[in-house]
Amino acid sequence: MGAAGPARGGPFRAGDRVQLTDPKGRKYTLLLEDGGQYHTHRGGLAHDDLIGKPEGSVVISPVGTPYLALRPLLADYVLSMPRGAAVIYPKDAAQILMWGDIFPGARVMEAGAGSGALTCSLLQAVGPQGSVISYEVREDHLQHAEKNVDTFFGSRPTHWTLRLGDVKDHDAAAEPVDRVVLDMLSPWEVLDTVRAALIPGGVLVGYVATTTQLSRLMEALREMQCWTEPQAWESLVRPWHVVGLAVRPEHRMIGHTAFLVTARRLADGVAPPRPQRRPTSR
Repeated sequence: MGAAGPARGGPFRAGDRVQLTDPKGRKYTLLLEDGGQYHTHRGGLAHDDLIGKPEGSVVISPVGTPYLALRPLLADYVLSMPRGAAVIYPKDAAQILMWGDIFPGARVMEAGAGSGALTCSLLQAVGPQGSVISYEVREDHLQHAEKNVDTFFGSRPTHWTLRLGDVKDHDAAAEPVDRVVLDMLSPWEVLDTVRAALIPGGVLVGYVATTTQLSRLMEALREMQCWTEPQAWESLVRPWHVVGLAVRPEHRMIGHTAFLVTARRLADGVAPPRPQRRPTSR
């Protein structure tokens, strides 16, 4: 592993992170070491039995229980990582990457870093040619983010800057950015800094939990007269049970986690066209 990310493809090697899945779907994660052993309630599994085998292999415990071995995906890692702040779920991270248009080589600024879940997605999306600047006001959250990101990538990504402090203190002239993601309690309070740092045409993505935050952020963007008409939505995921002819929705779904807001920065001195809305019917 290294700053470019965890190992992808090829046979398992010492130092690889491996996810074992038992017949009941329970998952266990281990870091392979030469001569190491992973102890389960079904007996010990020797790391050497995995090292050198292709990904997607099956190892058998001493009592005959099979375990499927795969490298964990980023989504697997996010859902199992130690948390300080709540993580941004994969369903929302995917929306942020798409509608935020996070591209290879992009300069991205986020506030706050939380537990580092979204940070991993941003760093992976921009690649080594891009950069991510993460602001976090709480030192305990910063420490969680630091550890989780370093663990996922195997070392500190060279294209990541993590700062303890308020994004309001960002030097917009010295460090302009292409994209901004705000995951914070009062994102409307930092919009002046964001406007100064974001290039014309750049995308702002807001991530807020409540309807009152959503309303206040949307109205603040409109009042500034330097953004396109903001768009707001939430994503819901409903898994399905599909076994033979038994096809039905699962009893549980991933419902509301947060609202997402996007807007694009206009050129200096340009006022946004006034949106035409149908009058409210009574």
